[in-house]
Amino acid sequence: MTNPYMQLALEEADQAALAGEVPVGAVIVKDDQVIAKAANRVIRDLDPSAHAEVLSIRAACQILQSERLVGCDLYVTLEPCPMCAQLISFARIRRLYFGAYDEKGGGVENGPRIFASSSCHHKPEVYGGIGEKQAAAQLKTFFQAKR
Repeated sequence: MTNPYMQLALEEADQAALAGEVPVGAVIVKDDQVIAKAANRVIRDLDPSAHAEVLSIRAACQILQSERLVGCDLYVTLEPCPMCAQLISFARIRRLYFGAYDEKGGGVENGPRIFASSSCHHKPEVYGGIGEKQAAAQLKTFFQAKR
């Protein structure tokens, strides 16, 4: 069984896919409470930065009235890209849980490995592969339909 917070992120990713967006969903949790959740909205918002992580972090900051999300955990269905990894650091996310690994566009375990950089001010605890099979299947199904 998938972690309940990752399950919510997977549901957000399903909503993204239904809207024609790359199926990525994110959920922010603090003290076992869901603070914010979002799906990719790049196409809908005509905004290349409208990744699920960015949108959920923005929403959580507004809800908590803080530019830092100390004590918050982020669940996302795909390894964050470099832009999102940097934002996760700036937001001071405590723990990052992600589903599928992204060999081409990832910025955590792949690519520039943002958290390993000497210029990274905050490194969250990172747990990859949570709900990986479901997350990878969502992405594979989505992109197969596009081809």
